[in-house]
Amino acid sequence: MEDKLVLLDLWASPFAMKVRIALAEKGIKYESKEEDLSEKGPMLLEMNPVHKKVPVLIHNGKPICESLIIVEYIDEVWHDKSTPLLPSDPYQRSQARFWADFVEKKVFGIRRKVWAVKGEDHEAAKKEFIEVLKTLEGELGDKHFFGGERELAL
Repeated sequence: MEDKLVLLDLWASPFAMKVRIALAEKGIKYESKEEDLSEKGPMLLEMNPVHKKVPVLIHNGKPICESLIIVEYIDEVWHDKSTPLLPSDPYQRSQARFWADFVEKKVFGIRRKVWAVKGEDHEAAKKEFIEVLKTLEGELGDKHFFGGERELAL
């Protein structure tokens, strides 16, 4: 039986984009269903009743929610397809997860704040955002990818 994959998606979501990239890297075919988050559809509400947000990967009728969890799931289920998305070394894998979590919490959180506030708060948010980017740049150094030469699709 062939796997049936449906991705509840939103083209502008960086979290959904992360999942689309992981699926593309593994060469996995899937059906994309674009969600309107202003009027959440019944499938989204059924498949992700806790957070009610995209992305949701539905694999043979079973939902997997949250982008980092979905990417790890893809890497584990289709481990035989292409290069692993995460390092095989447990320590390096923990570091990949750390930096992926950092980006989700810091970069996206501050990015929203930069657009939402005005005046002095806006200037403070911009400075904070620059510091976060400097932290990422310092970690990346001269490498092309986090975690080595190809890893960290998270």
